[in-house]
Amino acid sequence: QVHLAESGGGLVQPGGSLRLSCATSGFTFSSDFMYWVRQAPRKGLEWVSYINPDGSSVDYADSVKGRFTISRDNAKNTLFLQMDSQKPEDTAVYFCTKDRGRTDTEYGWWGKGTQVTVSQ
Repeated sequence: QVHLAESGGGLVQPGGSLRLSCATSGFTFSSDFMYWVRQAPRKGLEWVSYINPDGSSVDYADSVKGRFTISRDNAKNTLFLQMDSQKPEDTAVYFCTKDRGRTDTEYGWWGKGTQVTVSQ
């Protein structure tokens, strides 16, 4: 059974940093594209970033480009999202996902999410 478990969220001041982790099990992590998606309060889902299986290709939403860094440790079956220079508009629940569907907010598997709050 596929299992995705995010951690590392919390409260951070504007300009601060957090590092999210997603521990995975139940599938061949090193063979899968992985994604981060977020949902801000009272807003829809927003794709944040993706990484290919060996980590050689990544991409980011314009809203986070230059501030967030996605990475993975295939030996530990873990996905990461380093978030720097955070802004209040980064406040959201962040989800680790896999198996993209027709759009960049449709995925076959989701973690339960971790809350990130950027505030003074």
